[in-house]
Amino acid sequence: MTKTPDAKAISLAIVRQKYRPDGGAERFISRALEALDDQNIDLNIITRQWEGKPNPKWKIHLCNPAKYGRVSREKGFAAAAQRYWKQEHFDIVQSHERIPGCDIFRAGDGAHRVWLEQRARVVSPLQRLITQISPYHRYVLRAEEEMFHSPELKKIICNSEMVKRDIIRCYGVHEDRFEVIYNAIDAQKFVPATPEQRALSRENLSIPQNAVALIYVGSGFERKGLKPAIEAIAASDRYLIVVGQDKDQKKYEDLAQQSGCADRVRFAGVQNHVLPYYHAADGMILPTLYDPFPNVILEAMACGLPVITSQTCGGAEFITEGREGFVCDALDVAKLSEFVKRIPSRLENEKMGNAARERVLPYSPKNLSQQLVALYYSLLA
Repeated sequence: MTKTPDAKAISLAIVRQKYRPDGGAERFISRALEALDDQNIDLNIITRQWEGKPNPKWKIHLCNPAKYGRVSREKGFAAAAQRYWKQEHFDIVQSHERIPGCDIFRAGDGAHRVWLEQRARVVSPLQRLITQISPYHRYVLRAEEEMFHSPELKKIICNSEMVKRDIIRCYGVHEDRFEVIYNAIDAQKFVPATPEQRALSRENLSIPQNAVALIYVGSGFERKGLKPAIEAIAASDRYLIVVGQDKDQKKYEDLAQQSGCADRVRFAGVQNHVLPYYHAADGMILPTLYDPFPNVILEAMACGLPVITSQTCGGAEFITEGREGFVCDALDVAKLSEFVKRIPSRLENEKMGNAARERVLPYSPKNLSQQLVALYYSLLA
């Protein structure tokens, strides 16, 4: 549906507490907003903090009440955002935070209850107990349940079938309230490396040209599975490029040292321009404990990289084993090690990487725009 000059613009408010240019949810928002630019939509962002340069057509509304801790921050923003959108009478409020009263909730972070189930697999009994009594986690679980059962909630956008199943299982929400809309990827920007680009990127990372290298992209190393990724790399002759940050990075550097693969692991930190790092790689490894559908999987596949990921990652829905990559349990290091060895060098065999790129090509910003606009108009009808 394209813009019609004489029709009244839809006033759309998108709620996101903190907008960071490197965040996965923020990349979805920015791609969705850019895709909606040529539609008849008045775009508004309700946020506590905006980092980066917004499109001049977007209206940024800051709601930043005083905070006295993590729970206070969540409650304060939720209350301020609610007050603001009720005062402004937007046609549609699409929240990316667990705030009751919105028209659409995009479950980009999945179900918090399921994340806690998965996290319990890797933390100590004491940490599980602390999580159970944590005021923050108890608040998020209450807010999540209240929001999913809110009478104002008309649709839940999931970026994978996995998340839809999780929410139905945990909260009993009826299936007709869901829309599965996969994230978009700009396949004109994320493209396979030329031989020259690959050679230069590897030279900058001190990776031998004839070696097989895998890339891991994500901040929050525990959730995204960096530990099993390093252990899988250690059991091979492969190299690993780590793009992202974590307050416990030293622990993972020590793990690489103890596992005997520190000379084959490159910690690159957070990068606003990840493309050269994809260009240095032959595949991606992301054995995440729980991830609705990380944008980095789309980016890697568009760059012609086969992907190794977990059954608790929505991105697994785009992978047929041995065709676009491999899927196993997030903690199955033996399987991960086997799959790491089965990723070929792009110099020798591009078949799997080409299949990965073909798989994501339909998920363009234009396709995303059409799905979102169709949803908005259906709700207003």
